[in-house]
Amino acid sequence: MAGNMKAVKLRIKSVQSTMQITKAMELVASSKLRRAKERSERCRPYFDELYNTLVTIANGNTDFTSPFARNNVNEKVCYVVIAGDRGLAGGYNSNLFKCFEADAAGKEYSILPIGKKAVEYFRHRKAEILTEAFSEIAPIAVADSFAISSIICEEFLKGTFGCVKLVYTEFINIMSQVPHAVSALPLADLKPETEEDAASIKNIILYEPDSTEVFNTIVPEYLAGVIYGAICDSVASEQAARRTAMDAATSNAEEMIEQLNLHYNRARQASITQEITEIVGGAEGL
Repeated sequence: MAGNMKAVKLRIKSVQSTMQITKAMELVASSKLRRAKERSERCRPYFDELYNTLVTIANGNTDFTSPFARNNVNEKVCYVVIAGDRGLAGGYNSNLFKCFEADAAGKEYSILPIGKKAVEYFRHRKAEILTEAFSEIAPIAVADSFAISSIICEEFLKGTFGCVKLVYTEFINIMSQVPHAVSALPLADLKPETEEDAASIKNIILYEPDSTEVFNTIVPEYLAGVIYGAICDSVASEQAARRTAMDAATSNAEEMIEQLNLHYNRARQASITQEITEIVGGAEGL
């Protein structure tokens, strides 16, 4: 009985230590989530304006032609997959890879992975990887997004692949993050988002040297913006998923400690009762 009580006591201490770690990780994730949300909200208006500019050029010029805006005969797809650097975030990474597998089924593709988990996942599956230069998502800044965009646009113009898709997790709120596979190139079906945008397209705008040259210059910048926005959303989603997972782990640890304390107290009570019974029995014998 004493040995059993000692084992329970050690188990309680072990769970308490784990609970302290999960609680600390929850607080860190909450702090990082706040910063990631602010970063995502700050960058979105700039890239929305870039998109509107592309729409204006594509729909407002009858003589417009661009390799970025027409469908390519090459059916190979380049997937930019944005995952996390670490685990302990619930189903964040696994749900993203399930989304990728569903979209990539039956297609020929190459991968540009962003984040340690993405690199490990595709390296293990021996997929065709474009570059592993962006194996950590945490330090990626706007300049890195432009570098990624430059690599993709260069290969796209060479005809290495005919389509570019972005696989990332959209941050909706703290409790909800949804993985998506969205098309980034070619920009074959650009449409105005509102009637006001459609009206602005009708305005006569002069582009120097010409609309196609301006469009081809803006596309890499636009793609960099889309990638950076997806990275910001993915980082926020990862921190939200980790915060939720660590909160659940802390709650589970508290429940486990409660049950173990109850078990310990019952065992202690039984031990005391047994000792009293033995003492009384011995006294009656005397």
